[in-house]
Parts: sequence; C-alpha cells; structure tokens
Amino acid sequence: MDNTTSTLGGLWLPLITPFRDGVLDERSLRRLVTHYAAQPIDGFILGATTGEGMALEDAECERLVAVANDALRAAGRAMPVYFGLSGSDTAKTVKALQRTAEWDVSGYLIACPYYTRPSQRGLFAHFSVLADATDRPILIYNIPYRTGVNLGNETMLQLAERRNIVGVKDCSADATQSFDLLRQKPADFAVLTGEDPLFYTALTQGAEGGITASAHVRTQAFADIRDRLMSGDQPGALELWQRLADLPRLLFAEPSPGPVKHWLWRQGLIDSPEMRLPMVPVSDELAARIDRAVAEDIR
Repeated sequence: MDNTTSTLGGLWLPLITPFRDGVLDERSLRRLVTHYAAQPIDGFILGATTGEGMALEDAECERLVAVANDALRAAGRAMPVYFGLSGSDTAKTVKALQRTAEWDVSGYLIACPYYTRPSQRGLFAHFSVLADATDRPILIYNIPYRTGVNLGNETMLQLAERRNIVGVKDCSADATQSFDLLRQKPADFAVLTGEDPLFYTALTQGAEGGITASAHVRTQAFADIRDRLMSGDQPGALELWQRLADLPRLLFAEPSPGPVKHWLWRQGLIDSPEMRLPMVPVSDELAARIDRAVAEDIR
C-alpha cells in the first residue's frame, strides 16, 4: 500500500494502543482502524505518546504497524501512517530507524531527546544525523513539558531546510513561539498543533492541521472545523468550536490516554480501557463524567 504523502496537513489521529490482559489487543485494534478509516482522518500516528509507545516492546510495535496497515487495506483506505520514536541517545535512535526500515510506515514522528536537555546546537546535530539515517519523512515532535528541552524557532527553521524534515507537531506551549514559527516557516514545512485545546486557534493562525487525541471522539466535528476555516467560513468554524471546546478539557482531565480509552471502551470500540503502568485507568469520578458524556452523545 502506498502510504506516502507529499504535504502534511489536515486532521491526524495519534491512535491509542488497545491492551487486554497485558497484551496487544489486535481485535480491538482492527476495529479501531476500520472505524476511523471511514472517518475524515488524514493520517495515523502509531506508537507515540497517546499510543503508549514507551510501554511497547519492539515486537509489539512491529505488530501494531502490521495489523493497522492490514486493517486499512481491508477497509480500502490509503492514508499515511507515521510511527512514533523517542530517545535521549542519538545513536540508539539511529538504530531504531534502521530496525524499522522495512516496516510499512510513511514516516516518523520523532520527539526531541528527553532528560538530557541538549543545547540548540545539540538538537540541530541530533535531528540532522537522524535525517541522514533515513529516506523517510521526519516530523519533529517539540513538547518541552515532557522532554525538558525546547527546540527554538531558529533551530527549527534550519532543520526545515533538510529535504526529509517535513514538519513539526507543535506542543511548545508558547503562543508567541508558535505564532512566530507560522509566520516564518517555509511553505513546504507543515506545522500541526498537538495541543487539543488550541486546535481552532492554531488553524486560524495558519497551522496546516492537528495531531489531535480528542479527535478519537466526535471526529467529524474536528474535521468540519478545519473544512469551514479552509472555505473561509470563520464564523461557522467558531460556532462549531464553541460547542466542542469542552471535550478536550474532559479528555485531558487526567493523564492521557486514560480518558480517551475509557470513552472508546464505553463506546464499544475497544474491549478494555486497560493501561500499562505507570499509567492507570481513570478515577471513578472522571469515569462517571465520561459515562454521562457518552450517554448524551448516543442520544
């Protein structure tokens, strides 16, 4: 299947990884992919933060990619599939690129090195080495509140000159930095917001789209907001967002992806809301809130 894409944009789903009894739940995974293949999703991210990639074994990651692609083929839907990588050591990340070279993925979402907190020169060298180690597109994942290091715009724009560094999942949590990047970036470098509560704002400022965990729920509504903005209907997009804005707050009331998994379980899309430690299922109080929201959606 040709999963390639020349320009990133639109609504991307960082797919959760379903577990049951401690193992990858392939039946639920197929059900999920089949469901979202019929939705206005422009791409999948597998095995990243929302997919609990840090808790997956290498063999599970390979199986995750294989099953998801098989389900897409069965659904007759071609879309780009990116795989999430992270690490604090450049050489080990290069080995991960080599290990996954034969996997059926379109590209990689690669987080900044965590914990080590390299300088901007170190970050530039890190991603330059990774870009040289693969012919596939790389989407940088800038999320300093998880990694402890922020990839600044000057460094980002230097990296954007690389042929296969094609964009960023922007979770900088700095509104000025995000806006300035959108003003300064080249046209062929995509900025996809990863901050669900800022989905509408980022699109109004020129972001190409979003990688949005909340879009597991009310997927069509997220896509409609972008479509209305693209067609020039800003008032209509704002009206939709005002109705949708409370959803990310609910789904991030406790550490993600617990709330999303609980919702999908109640919806019948996965067989269990199971998480892997140190992540735990949602509290009883939040479970009750989500259950009420699911019931309202059904009505």
